[in-house]
Amino acid sequence: MRASRLVRLLLLLQAGGGTTASALARELEVSVRTVYRDVEALSEAGVPVYSEPGRGGGVRLIDGYRTRLTGLTSDEADAVLLAGLPGAAADLGLGTVLATAQLKMLAALPPELRGRATRVAERVHIDMPGWFQRPDDTPGLAAVADALWHDHRLAITYRRRDRTVRRTLDPLGLVMKAGTWYLIARDGADIRSYRVGRITTAELTGESFTRPTAFDIAEHWQTAAEEFARSMLRVSAHCRISTAHLSLLRLMNDPAAVRAALASTGVPDADGWADITIAAESYEVLAHALLPLGEHIEVLTPLELRETMTATATAVLARYHRPTTP
Repeated sequence: MRASRLVRLLLLLQAGGGTTASALARELEVSVRTVYRDVEALSEAGVPVYSEPGRGGGVRLIDGYRTRLTGLTSDEADAVLLAGLPGAAADLGLGTVLATAQLKMLAALPPELRGRATRVAERVHIDMPGWFQRPDDTPGLAAVADALWHDHRLAITYRRRDRTVRRTLDPLGLVMKAGTWYLIARDGADIRSYRVGRITTAELTGESFTRPTAFDIAEHWQTAAEEFARSMLRVSAHCRISTAHLSLLRLMNDPAAVRAALASTGVPDADGWADITIAAESYEVLAHALLPLGEHIEVLTPLELRETMTATATAVLARYHRPTTP
């Protein structure tokens, strides 16, 4: 543990050009006294490091000294791929590894590029989850990540909507979608997606497995996401829409449904209206999606959806239109 801290201290000094002992203590999460002991240990090891007391002082390396400890380990190189997602790196147990990798990269850069890199970090922050969304609690994520890194089989208890099931899986990848973690795993001959927040227990079985060589996680996720979006569109309505207001379809807040609807749009008539087919997971959802389009759309079929739209419009009119008393 101390050896790792000494390396981080050395890299901090090389990347930063010198800083105060209190700042180093905060960065390393140790006491100021421990920083001075570590500085003394580096000096005894032959590193030209010194401290200056008083205002404007601090801990510094002799000008021109460059450590050769800037090569990335394999774990650090993996962590660099998550450099824009520090929360994700921490979730996967790579937070400290990522911090060390970033220090090595900064230490290896010439001063002018180092300053530019730190300016980006100071000015740009990536916040993945959408508004009004709370990330899942993921107590099983650490075990899932451990199994994933080492190609170990995983036994999980998984909470479905109606029951809890047990599965033994070969973990192939993790995907973060809008702040939510999903495990991509092989269950027998099938490859499925599991929401990590619904994994109530996760244990390594002690067995190893061989990853399929042709598996591409990005390609698999894109295909699975498209299939899921299509599967959710269970009902559809034949409508007429004012083509001047097609952009209002974005109010549906379902990109897959909007793309499918736009692709189905027919040729506009003389009044600028065209036939269109719009799908959703249920007629209730479809009614709520179409109502914001107001007078710019008309449901033709099915009759039950048309009646729902009529009843809702009548109720809204009754709510807002109060007869005036003479």
